[in-house]
Amino acid sequence: MTISRDDAIDWIKACAKAMAENRDYLTQLDAAIGDADHGANMDRGFKAVMNKMADISDKDIGTIFKTVGMTLISTVGGAGGPLYGTFFLQAGMKTAGKMELSLSDWYAVLEAALNGVIMRGKAELGDKTMVDALTPAVNALKQAVDGGASITSGLMQSAEAAKQGMESTIPLVARKGRASYLGERSAGHQDPGSTSSYLILKAAADTWENRS
Repeated sequence: MTISRDDAIDWIKACAKAMAENRDYLTQLDAAIGDADHGANMDRGFKAVMNKMADISDKDIGTIFKTVGMTLISTVGGAGGPLYGTFFLQAGMKTAGKMELSLSDWYAVLEAALNGVIMRGKAELGDKTMVDALTPAVNALKQAVDGGASITSGLMQSAEAAKQGMESTIPLVARKGRASYLGERSAGHQDPGSTSSYLILKAAADTWENRS
C-alpha cells in the first residue's frame, strides 16, 4: 500500500483540525516564551489552506503541498509562516508530479522539509525550536525505512520520536527566535514550534494508519 493523493489531502485537513483544536494550547505555550500568537497564527494559516483545497484537490501531491506552503507564507505571522511555508514548499518539490508515495518517499519528503527549515531558520538541534521535534522524527523514519517497516509502523515511530523531541525542549535554554531574548528564563517551558511540528506529524500517523 502507498500514501495516495487523497490521503495527502486528508492529512492536510487533519493538520488544520489539529491546529484549530490546539489553538489555545499553542498560544499558552507561546505566551510563556514568545508573543502568545503561535496558536492563532497556525490556525489562521491552515484555515486559509482549507479555503483553497477545493481548487487543488484534483492536482498532484507536489502541487498540493506547494500551495499549502505558499498559503502559509502569506497568512501565518511571526516565524511560523516562513518556516512552515518552507517546510511544505520543500515537500512539494520532492513530490512534484507524484500521485502516491511510499514510506521511503515520505522519508525523502520529511528530510527535505527539515533541511529547508534548518536553512531558513539557521537553527540546529538543541536550539529549542521545531528542529528539535523534526530531527528525531526524520531519523526514526530513516531507521524504519531501512528496517523494512510498514507505513503504519514507520509513521508511528516517527511521530513518537517527534513527541520525545518536543518534550526534550522543556529544559533547554532557547538560542533562536523570540524565546532567546529570555535567556535562562526560557528553560522549563515547552517550545511551541516543536509542539506544532509534533501535531503535524501525529496527524500524518493518525490519518495514514493501516496503510501497510
